[in-house]
Parts: sequence; structure tokens; C-alpha cells
Amino acid sequence: MRITPPAPVFDANASGGGDLGKLPDWDLSDLYSAPDAPEIARDLDWLATECAAFASDYEGKLADLDAAGWLTCIDRYEAIDRISGRLMSYAGLRYYQNTVDAERAKFLSDCQDKITTFTTPLVFFTLEINRIDDARLDAVFAENADLARYKPVFDRLRAMRPYQLSDELEKFLHDQSVVGASAWNKLFDETIAGLEFEVNGEPFGIEGTLNFLTDPDRENREAAARELARVFGGNIKTFARVHNTLAKEKEIEDRWRKMPTPQTGRHLANHVEPEVVQALRDAVVAAYPKLSHRYYALKAKWMGLDTLQVWDRNAPLPIEEPKTVDWDTAKATVMEAYADFSPKMAEIAEPFFTKGWIDAGVKPGKAPGAFAHPTVTDVHPYVMLNYLGKPRDVMTLAHELGHGVHQVLAAPQGELLASTPLTLAETASVFGEMLTFRKLLAAAETPAQKKTLLAGKVEDMINTVVRQIAFYDFECKLHEARRGGELTPENINDIWMSVQGESLGPVFEFMDGYETFWAYIPHFVHSPFYVYAYAFGDGLVNALYAVYEESGTDFQDKYFEMLKAGGSKHHKDLLAPFGLDASDPAFWDKGLSMISGMIDELEAMED
Repeated sequence: MRITPPAPVFDANASGGGDLGKLPDWDLSDLYSAPDAPEIARDLDWLATECAAFASDYEGKLADLDAAGWLTCIDRYEAIDRISGRLMSYAGLRYYQNTVDAERAKFLSDCQDKITTFTTPLVFFTLEINRIDDARLDAVFAENADLARYKPVFDRLRAMRPYQLSDELEKFLHDQSVVGASAWNKLFDETIAGLEFEVNGEPFGIEGTLNFLTDPDRENREAAARELARVFGGNIKTFARVHNTLAKEKEIEDRWRKMPTPQTGRHLANHVEPEVVQALRDAVVAAYPKLSHRYYALKAKWMGLDTLQVWDRNAPLPIEEPKTVDWDTAKATVMEAYADFSPKMAEIAEPFFTKGWIDAGVKPGKAPGAFAHPTVTDVHPYVMLNYLGKPRDVMTLAHELGHGVHQVLAAPQGELLASTPLTLAETASVFGEMLTFRKLLAAAETPAQKKTLLAGKVEDMINTVVRQIAFYDFECKLHEARRGGELTPENINDIWMSVQGESLGPVFEFMDGYETFWAYIPHFVHSPFYVYAYAFGDGLVNALYAVYEESGTDFQDKYFEMLKAGGSKHHKDLLAPFGLDASDPAFWDKGLSMISGMIDELEAMED
């Protein structure tokens, strides 16, 4: 059941400034017209009644259902999921628009509390399914094709069987969830949104301050980096408390469930084998020297520097002309790239711009970064941006719109099958970025423009692959260290720095205070071990795009079929039509070779 607010997929790249034109705001009325709308009270009342009725009708009886009985049961369960999802999506999206608004925070918490109480009687559902004999379930699936399509849902549930607790303990964990991780998530969000920074005598929130790290003026970048370090340092005990508590809570639950590693739960949720993730991680780490180390050494040369500081990592190139991309231009760029691939893709994306499905502006209290949230299958997704007008913001729009297209296409699968595992959730978003980049590159008129675009894409890919795998290693080390006891802020700082030099390379120097920059990364708080999904998605898309360039016109049809599948198929089955296999260790080298090839092009431009 949806008892937590939307888990946003935050893209932490910040950028922009200038006259951007009219930026769109969300129209959440497709969910509910207002927090006091009578439909909210109606739906809460319905949930309370239907959850109790569902438990009364099915608890202790699942093993005896025939195929028709199962279809009715699943239909009712999906209806409950749909209504609870609608309520929590509305409450969560309102909250992310202004996380420091006490009324919005209260409304979200109240909805969460009520839905948790209503859905507690449903905890039996998963537990009871996992006690049914395999032969009995297989026989029921064989009876009815409509029921058989739900087998992937049951397979994922039953993968949790070895880690299932008693009914009583599972109900306890469900009940206390509102004062567990979700409460610490809100504390983190509110703390981040409330931080105040001062750069060159002007006040900024975190988005505006992070934006300076892409400023052409090196003094501005340095001033912002040092101010970020000052403010993070002043709040570091709070951030350390959040991480200590969440990591310990996870360790306790994992121990009770007898999960072998802190990452096991994420791998199960992603429906991906641990050895596939390990192969990805090892391939990326082995490629650090030919990717990030080589690129940043090249960038230092372009900037006339012997060493790079952390505030140079995302700096524009000296040859790059400062550019502000207004909203209408950003929209046209992405929509044309989508339409060139397929008019159908642009058609699906159009309502995001015309019907209030995007909230783009930077506002006080608004959550930082960007995300796409699918809400529920009978409404539509919403995209959140913090659009500030840099070229990177255009790529973020292409990225999040890709998520939105994917979510629209998968919605007909229904609540239980539409949701895509995180490893595949980044496919359409990264592919949308690649389409937009390739269109811009093809339109480049000068060698300098081509070099700037290539360098920007390489940096984005390094941020998506190298940086996210370094983040994954940081999380692995953090959770392992927490098992040995409470971590001081200095302990966490040391873990952070242990992966930074390794991933970024010897050309970097690290200022005092950079050791605290783990503090603002939302993924570590909202979705432990999420980050490898970015690298998975980028490697997958690089390989997929290579197939696209070599394919005929049937590629688009196969691509849309893959997105329509949502979570109904395993990654092996989804990639097989393209001749790809993510379980093959060599698969990841193919994706990484695309990044390396772009660096080769950049090096050749030096000759």
C-alpha cells in the first residue's frame, strides 16, 4: 500500500539563471482540487471500510482461492492501492512544493498516519501468499491467462520468503513506519530546504548556491563551494544523526530478516541479481583511470591548471559561451529530439507542458533537484524541476520527461505491474537525454561548439556512472561501518573522502570542508543503494543506443514495447529482443566504451 510520500528520484545537478520566460506550475487538481476537498474525506472513509472488508473476506483463505477468486482479490487489492496512492501522491507532491510549510507537512503526516492505520489489516496478504505451496500457485496460474500475467508480482513477493518475519512482527513494522524512516526523511528534507547560504553578500537557498558551481567565474565557484562547506559543517551533527539512525534502523531490520548484506533488500526490490550489480560496480571502478581520471586531466589542461579544485569539477569550459536557455527553447529542443525519434514519443510528452504536469520554477522551500513521480495508473505522472536555464537543465528536462513517457506507457499494466524496478526505471530517462544530446551535437556549427557539447556529455556521463558508483561504494562502506557502532561526523567524512580521490583521480585537490558534502545527497536518505541504478541505466542505454544506430525502423516499436512492459518482465526478457544481456560481464564494458570513445574524440581535438 502507498503509505509513504512519493520517493522522488532526485537529480542533484543544479544550474542556470536569467530571463527564462513563464515557468509552469503543477496543477494537482487531477488528483484532488484542494486539501479540504470532500473527495479526500470520501476516499479516506472508503479506504477504512474496504481495507477492513478485504481482510475479513480473504485473511486465512488465500490458499483456497481458484483463478476467478484470485482475479477478484487482486482487483480489490489494486483498487485499495490506487486510492491510497492517489492520496499519498497528492499529499507528497504538495509537500515537495514547499517542504517548510507547516500545514503541508501536517497534511502529509496526517494522511500517512491514517492510511497506515487503515492498511495494517492487509499485512497478512503478502505473508499468506508466501506460505502457499509453489505447486498450488503454479496450478492456479495455469488455469487462467488473465491471472498468469500477475505471476511476476508473485515471483517478486516470494523472493522475500526467506526474509519474512512473523505476522505480528510484520504488522508492528508496518505500524511504526510513520515514526521510522519516513519521519527521518522529512527531517532531512525540511533541514535541507531551510538552509540559508550567503554568496558574495547575497542570500540563497541550496539550489541557488549549488548553481554557482557551474558559474563561468572561478571566484564565484570557490565562494559557493566554501559557503556550502561552512553551512554543511554547521549542520553536520544533524545530518550525521539522520544517517546514523537510518543505517541502524536498516541494520536492525536486516538482521531480523536474516538478509546477508545491507544491499540485499535493494537488489530484491530491483529484481536484479547481486552478481550483476557487482559486475557493474567492478567494471566501472576498473574504468576510473580511462574515464574520470583521463577526462579531468584533460579538463585541467583546457583550464590552464596543474590541479583542479572541487569547484572546477562542473565548471564550464573556457571556450564555452555563457548561455541562458529560456523555457520555450528548452521545451522545443527536447520535443524536437523526441519527435525525430518517433512522433509518438513527442505526442505522449506534450501534455506535460500543456496540462500542468510540470513544476519548473525555483521557489522558497521547494525540494531541490528534479524527479518524475508516476502517481497512480488512472491519473498521470508529474515532473518536478528546479529550472535555472543552463544547458544542463535542458538535459534534466529531457531526462525527467523520459521518466514521464515511460510511466505513461506502463500505466495500462495496472498498479501491481506498472512500476518498473529501479535498474530499468532510468532507461527511458537516459535514452531521452541521449536523443537530445545527439540532436544538439548534429546541429553544432563549429569545432568549439562540438567540443563543448561532447565535454558536457562526458561530464554528465561521468556524473551518472563514475560518481554514482562512488556514491554506492560510500553507502556500502557507511552501512558496514555503522554495524560496528555509532559513527561520528568525522567517521562519515573519512568514508566520503575514501571514495572521492579514487573516483575523481589524482588531478584533484580537496579543500577543507569538502569532506562534508555527503550531507546533502538525498538518495542516501530516501532510497539506500538507489544510486547504482543510474549507472545501470546509463550503461544499458549506451548499449541500447548502439543497437538503435545499427537498426532499422523496427527499433522504435521494440523500444515502446519494452517501456509498456513496466515491471511485468525481468531485465533479461526485456533486453533479449535487442540482443543484449546485462548478466554478461562484457555488457558493461560496451557501455563504458562509449564514454571512453567520446574522451578519445576530445583528445583528438587537441592535435
